[in-house]
Amino acid sequence: MAPGVTDGPGNDRRRADGVRGRLPWRLAFLLVAVAVLIASAVLSLGVGAKFIPAETVLAAFTNFQDTADHAIILQNRLPRTLLGIVVGMALGAAGALIQGITRNPLADPGILGVNAGASFAIVIAIGVFGVTTLNGYIWWAFGGAIVTTIAVYLIGISGRNVVNPVRLTLAGVALGAVLSGIGSGLTLLNPKAFDHLRSWSVGSLDSRTMDTVTAVAPFMAAGLVVAVFAVRGMNAVALGEDLATALGSSVNRTRILGVVAITLLSGSATAAAGAIGFVGLMIPHVARWIVGPDQRWILAATLVLSPILLLISDIVGRIAVPGELQVGVVTAFIGAPVLIGLARRRKVSGL
Repeated sequence: MAPGVTDGPGNDRRRADGVRGRLPWRLAFLLVAVAVLIASAVLSLGVGAKFIPAETVLAAFTNFQDTADHAIILQNRLPRTLLGIVVGMALGAAGALIQGITRNPLADPGILGVNAGASFAIVIAIGVFGVTTLNGYIWWAFGGAIVTTIAVYLIGISGRNVVNPVRLTLAGVALGAVLSGIGSGLTLLNPKAFDHLRSWSVGSLDSRTMDTVTAVAPFMAAGLVVAVFAVRGMNAVALGEDLATALGSSVNRTRILGVVAITLLSGSATAAAGAIGFVGLMIPHVARWIVGPDQRWILAATLVLSPILLLISDIVGRIAVPGELQVGVVTAFIGAPVLIGLARRRKVSGL
């Protein structure tokens, strides 16, 4: 302990007062973020190839009529908006969890090979079994994500029954690279599979129905429940394995719960909307910069900020170019400059 610095009841009271002082500000921030999310959802329902006024959007839910505008809102834009919200929440939460598990603020869900596993399963489904519909290969993608994550976990523990974040990361990167290479080779042998995979791998919310939302929602809900239990021990894990164990926290339990939540969240999100990047990487990093290092607040902020980014990116993609720009491309355009700006700050948020 540095000279002149004491640790006692006075310091404990000051720390408690500091936590209480930050609490109202954090709550106010979350309330503002929720308001922005609601506004983004309303904007998503009204903006597109045809602009629909807000009063017409409201009327579609309160006084539905058999008109073209109401049909567009309920049949096309409502599933797209709902999917943007749940996928954004899932990707953001998965990113926050994996950054906490690996103690790396620049990690993302793809580091466990989830995207590569889902993509490889879709290649097999289309190229070998002739599956061509979204509702058909969404389950293949989800299954591929689950199998890949389990394989990464088994390789990561390497027979020691201890989850090591470094081995977990290396196993995910290695297995993801292998599956990506094999999948790319198979698509060259089957141009039809390549055409279907190309539109999915970029990441898109277009051409999805309520069936897609209802198919993945239970898995995302289960993943969020597991994430709530996992995040309780994340603050201790951030202090290091030895200190966390000394404080009575089960590091392995926290990491196992985190891996399960990441699998459910990122697997279902990737299966439904494709490989959308930067959401799970950027938003938890931004949330940490805004609300501080407490993993519970990072998860809460991420669950609100991530769907905002995804919905705004989708809206920009609809109006930026003639036709439409896929949301995965827009998130990359938005995410890269933001991450560069954060990296250039004098003080970069860490774990």
